Amino acid sequence: MNPTQRTTEWHHRPVDEVAAQLKTALDAGLSDDEAVARRALHGENRITPKPGKGPLLRFALQFSQPLVVVLVIAGAVTALLGEWVDSGVIFGVTLINALIGFIQEGRAENALAALARSVTSEATVLRSGAKRRLPSPALVPGDVVLLAAGDKVPADLRLFRAKELQAIESALTGESTAVSKHGEVLPEDTLLADRGNMAYAGTVMISGQGAGVVVATGDTTQTGRISRLIAEAPDLSTPLTVKMAVFSNWLLIVIGLLALFTFAIGLWRGESVFEMFMAAVALAVGAIPEGLPAAMTITLAIGVSRMAKRRAIIRKLPAVETLGSTTVICSDKTGTLTENQMSVCALYAGGVRYPVSGSGYAPSGKIGENAPVIGALRECLLAGALCNDAALHKVGKHWEITGDPTEGALLVAARKGGLDENTLLKLFPRRDEIPFDSTRQYMGTLHEIEGVRIAYFKGAIEQLLPRSTSMLDAAGKAQPIDRRPIEKVAGEMAGEGLRVLAVARLMAVSGDVLEREQVEQLEENANIDCGLQFIGLVGMLDPPRPKAIAAVKTCHTAGIVVKMITGDHAVTALSIATRVGIAKVGDRVLTGRDLAALDDNALLPVAQAVHVFARVEPEQKLRLVRALQADGEVVAMTGDGVNDARR
Repeated sequence: MNPTQRTTEWHHRPVDEVAAQLKTALDAGLSDDEAVARRALHGENRITPKPGKGPLLRFALQFSQPLVVVLVIAGAVTALLGEWVDSGVIFGVTLINALIGFIQEGRAENALAALARSVTSEATVLRSGAKRRLPSPALVPGDVVLLAAGDKVPADLRLFRAKELQAIESALTGESTAVSKHGEVLPEDTLLADRGNMAYAGTVMISGQGAGVVVATGDTTQTGRISRLIAEAPDLSTPLTVKMAVFSNWLLIVIGLLALFTFAIGLWRGESVFEMFMAAVALAVGAIPEGLPAAMTITLAIGVSRMAKRRAIIRKLPAVETLGSTTVICSDKTGTLTENQMSVCALYAGGVRYPVSGSGYAPSGKIGENAPVIGALRECLLAGALCNDAALHKVGKHWEITGDPTEGALLVAARKGGLDENTLLKLFPRRDEIPFDSTRQYMGTLHEIEGVRIAYFKGAIEQLLPRSTSMLDAAGKAQPIDRRPIEKVAGEMAGEGLRVLAVARLMAVSGDVLEREQVEQLEENANIDCGLQFIGLVGMLDPPRPKAIAAVKTCHTAGIVVKMITGDHAVTALSIATRVGIAKVGDRVLTGRDLAALDDNALLPVAQAVHVFARVEPEQKLRLVRALQADGEVVAMTGDGVNDARR
């Protein structure tokens, strides 16, 4: 029996129990012989592709439409009657129709297959106590995988060691910010996006180090489960194919009755059987609109070509018409409605809140109304740029970051204020650091300038604000701290769906040399009087795409309802939905837990009334789409992650 099939609640199991069930040693991994045996039992760590149709079958299916079948029969009959010109025209039309559909479907299948082949990775694995670099298909349940920043997770892992380990899971869960990882046991009902002790296949580690034991490979991973849902989804008839089927059936019935009526009338009038049969066939062939299938196919092919120029792959021609019949669009948030690039959009320093314009990682935009970057504002940007492990660089015409998207956003904000992190690090060389930890919830770096040492911190406001004994005013001078306005602004930012970070500093006092030991005192007592100065707050979010805002408005003008279905948090989801025009402030948001409590009958009115669904898992996305379809809606699903994959 496959041990990965005994339970899917790995996050709820202690690590030693997981290791015992999978019969592996966390400090040595599997032996080579055991790995070979398990690979023979479980197969390669790859998702089984859905069996495709061969070229002959795909070509034959082009003739399956009722109207085309009738044309083929009519062509055969006219050929038997010696009407070679008519027969040639009819067969030519049907052949052109079949070739266009065959070529288009072939191109789409090849493009999708190329995308699937491009997804490859390697992993560092413990085998018989030794580290091995293995291709991901070679992994089996029970393998111990070592993780580091930049690694792509090769299979579903139950983590048992994590040091400042963070992952980007937006493709699977829809959450745009980095997720901290740990090895602790979690409650059984913890949602997929909140399982911090798990690492899922296809996600990427951006910082720290860790280790985990493989609990699922191939089709049993979360990504494989989504692939299975896709494979099991039935082929749905599009509005065009349904209407054409109805039209074809009625047309055939009417033509058949007219042909029989003509044949019967002729016989009643004394005409010969052969002559009346020829007349009936001529009537049938003449009444069939043999140009309709060709005209429809060519029109759809033009639509497919135009979509291809916009980098949209259409697998089947009728899908183009379906897009024009859509009544509801269910959209993902991260990377679809938003940039999937964290951006600082608000700063609070010296008692003043500054809006920050611009989005994405391009350092174009301004702070406030071109506010002078001095005093507390400058220190706020300086702290964000120095207490930072990310890197910002330009690749061609595009800007990219290496590392945590949150830290990348801080670098972009600093550049908007005229501060280049590379120059800053030369002026303020780093002497030491305290890495971010999920328990500590802040990071610190120690710098030196002209012999003076200063430590900068960034992290959760609930960790840094209580440790601060003073704050900087707008001019950058220290003054007694008043926590109430700071807490109020932080609450306002969080209510707007922003991720809020606090920044602070610690300076040497009375000529003393600031050492790491003094910095580490902050961990001992949240209220220790060590001279920590509060600098300000940074509010950031994954901003909506400008084109997405215009697209939503266009959809509403066309009478199309747009709904957001995301795996991200409810507050963030509603904030973005409000910004792009999908929802209004105060609108109802349903989470995955809420949906799980509803049966199919109760889900129907909810699916229609609510426009924002958050913390939703892949099966629940499919359930929402089916509920809308059951209510007569033509639904389109759009997204850029594996959790958005649909037919």
